[in-house]
Amino acid sequence: MSSLKLSVLDQSPIHDDKDAKEGLLDTITLAIDCEKWGYYRYWCAEHHDTPGYASACPEIMISSVANKTSTIRVGSGGVMLNHYSSFKVAETFNTLNALHNNRIDLGIGRASGANFLAARALHNFNNGDYTQKAYELINYLEDKVPNDDYFHGINLSPKNVDATPVYLLGSSDGSSLLAGKLGAGFCLALFIGTHNRPIEIMDAYRDNFIPSKNFEKPKAMIALACICANTKEEAIEIASSHTYWKVQAFRHSSRDGFHSPMKVKELYEKLSLEDKAYYHETLDSMVLGTPTQCKEQIEALAKEYGVQEVMIVNVTYSFEQRKKSYELLANEFNLKI
Repeated sequence: MSSLKLSVLDQSPIHDDKDAKEGLLDTITLAIDCEKWGYYRYWCAEHHDTPGYASACPEIMISSVANKTSTIRVGSGGVMLNHYSSFKVAETFNTLNALHNNRIDLGIGRASGANFLAARALHNFNNGDYTQKAYELINYLEDKVPNDDYFHGINLSPKNVDATPVYLLGSSDGSSLLAGKLGAGFCLALFIGTHNRPIEIMDAYRDNFIPSKNFEKPKAMIALACICANTKEEAIEIASSHTYWKVQAFRHSSRDGFHSPMKVKELYEKLSLEDKAYYHETLDSMVLGTPTQCKEQIEALAKEYGVQEVMIVNVTYSFEQRKKSYELLANEFNLKI
């Protein structure tokens, strides 16, 4: 049995050419299964006006998932804090934590999670920058607003609720350094982009960590894209749907729904040489293979970054193939034991 904890970061993809709202219902179904299979926590992502993804409101998905589960930790991966009032976010998660027996996590990020128009529609220009708001958020949740702060003495509703643990989700040393100074958890997003993420990012987090109410010592995780199947060839084929989506999104700012692997085979032939190179670069950034192959790669990455928990991101065209991937991985790691 592996000593690693495995968790899930769910971007609520819309599967099988279904209506968009079905992506939300699939998230709830998958969460129920992942609890049964032994995953430790389940985080819901935030995307706005993004074809292919269904969830713009992780706090609502968290409530829905938590209501249908009983033991798995449930949280956001993450709330895009730059769009919102830090006090409102603190009260929302304080309420969720009160309702669900302290098994709620608050993951935050600084990306927009939106296209240009949606980001403009969401943005409140009087809310301050991300770093300031992250400090405010922690202070509200841990009831430590400084004496000289205008908002000193303010209380979250409801009162007397344990502070919700906060995690920063990022892919650079800027996020890891801030997480350390906040005394927050940190999740290094290996699934975002294809750029190098050296271990120094984790070193910056640990070296600058200041203990807090929820974390006496650093709590670091990695989040990676993984598809597990009966053969590596099958895993690569399943991964083609999300890989093609990323080529269009990141190289052409064009977002459509997810195409079937069969359709992607046709579309791939029409890509430029540069696009094909990025396609394969993206594939290479994922963990793909049989259960044994995936376990070996995941354990190697966990050892490299010095973490005891790995979050699995899995985006596919077929919902059944996505569920099977998570089940195969859970069985290989003996999560239920």
